Amino acid sequence: MKKIKIGQIGICHEHAAGKINTLRKMPDIFEIIGVVDDRSSTAAKFAGGDIKPYDGLKWLTEDELFNTPELQAVTVETPNLDLVPTAIRCMERNLAMHMDKPGGEDLKLFGQLLDGCKKRNLPFQMGYMFRNNPAMQLCRKAMHQGWLGDVFEVQAGMSHNYGGDAYQQYMGKFRGGIMFNLGCHLIDLIISMLGRPARITPFLKSTPGLPDAIKNNCLTIMEYPHVTVTLRACSLEVDGLNRRRFKACGTKGSVELCPLERFDGQPLQMRLTLLDGNEEYAAGTHIVDFGIKLDRYEDQLLELAKIISGEMTNPYTYEHDYLVQEVVLAAAGYTTWRK
Repeated sequence: MKKIKIGQIGICHEHAAGKINTLRKMPDIFEIIGVVDDRSSTAAKFAGGDIKPYDGLKWLTEDELFNTPELQAVTVETPNLDLVPTAIRCMERNLAMHMDKPGGEDLKLFGQLLDGCKKRNLPFQMGYMFRNNPAMQLCRKAMHQGWLGDVFEVQAGMSHNYGGDAYQQYMGKFRGGIMFNLGCHLIDLIISMLGRPARITPFLKSTPGLPDAIKNNCLTIMEYPHVTVTLRACSLEVDGLNRRRFKACGTKGSVELCPLERFDGQPLQMRLTLLDGNEEYAAGTHIVDFGIKLDRYEDQLLELAKIISGEMTNPYTYEHDYLVQEVVLAAAGYTTWRK
């Protein structure tokens, strides 16, 4: 694969440092042209103070990056509400991109971005970090191939306990709070499994002692004809990162993953219980071991490179990304859901 010339716009997204660290581990695949500093943005942000991950890289203005000969792709890692406007500027210059989550508070504007990418046939990858998580992929496979029978229940949690008071204030900058900021990751997964829900009901709360405007304690119920999905996220759950979970139950089995990911030197494991065996797993309960994972983003960025080079088709369509954002906005209380 020929090296892909890539730049990063933004260091203030919560995943920005992680993305640049991963890109730097992939010198045979990506040539990093430079980074655009967005610390002057007035958009709500929680990250961007640490510039050590960018040591040795070239700092560029956005125009300088766009005018770099043979630039092929951009990772868009600005604050949440700057993501879509920045990505539209990349789209207008016919650049492939990885845009971090979520897709903004304006569905129409996000739709304009996707329409522009589709008309230009541009590779566009949303930064939903669970897409290439091997346990999540097995959960999706078990559901799609009928291993679980008829699914009737999904429970998912995206809580944590980091960031202190500053994080709570950050959540107060978004009408949809933590459901908008973090629930979107699991919504992307759920939509890939179950498709368009029939009904969405959000319950956006604050934890005791915080103003009502800080929606850091959220529950959303997504209803399908025979499935109920409960999705929770709270930013003050003790040991919340290790308690993040995904569980799906059906008439012939279940999958349960807790925590959702780990990079602490311990293997990622999932519990799979089957009433009937299949070509891969016998009937009964299995602890599926995915081994030790070292990097959250490497597999997804490798996938991006393959999409750009034409080695594979993006497994997530523009239509999927639009539906996910439509659901995110309803789940986070911005809109009322319509079938």
